[in-house]
Amino acid sequence: MPYLVAGMDLRVADHSVNDVPADGQTMGEALMRGNNIMLGYYDNPKATADAFDGGWFHSGDLAVVHPDGYIEVRDRMKDIVISGGENISSIEVEKALADHPAVAEVAIVAVPDEKWGEVPKAFVGLKPNHSATAEELIAWCRQRLAHFKCPKHVEFGPLPRTATGKIRKNELRAKAKDTA
Repeated sequence: MPYLVAGMDLRVADHSVNDVPADGQTMGEALMRGNNIMLGYYDNPKATADAFDGGWFHSGDLAVVHPDGYIEVRDRMKDIVISGGENISSIEVEKALADHPAVAEVAIVAVPDEKWGEVPKAFVGLKPNHSATAEELIAWCRQRLAHFKCPKHVEFGPLPRTATGKIRKNELRAKAKDTA
C-alpha cells in the first residue's frame, strides 16, 4: 500500500515488488514515485530504466513498515553483509562499535570469506589520545551483538570521505577486496 509523503507515493516492497506486511520486521526496498522524484540519470538511459523498473524509483534502501504506517530505513542494500546465508546490517554493527569509548568513526563492509561467503570488516578511526585493539573491539561487539554479526577483521586509520563528509564505502569495499 503506497503512502503519500510530501507529494510522492512511498512503499516498501519485496523482490517481486509486492508490498511487505506492516509488521515492523519484514524488510523490503523503499520505492517511490511522484513529480518531485528525479527525471533520470544524466546521459544514462539504461541506469534510468533500471532505477525506475515498474514505474517506481528503486532507492536501494532497505526498510520495514510498522503497524502504524511508520517506515523505518534499516540499511542500504549494497551495505548488507550476507554471511552464511544470514543478513547482517552494517548500520547495526557500526552502531555497536561507535558506542566504544575509543571509537571516533567506523564503517562496516563485506569481505570475502572461504567458509561463510562474506564476513564483516570494520574500518575504525580512533579518538585522539585513545587506543583500542582489534581483539578489544571484536570482544566489545560480541557483548552486544550475535557473534556472527561481529567483525572478523578490523583495520585502523582515517576513513575516506566525500567533500560533504560522507564516508566513501565504495573505496573501503575496493580496499577490502584488494586486501582479502
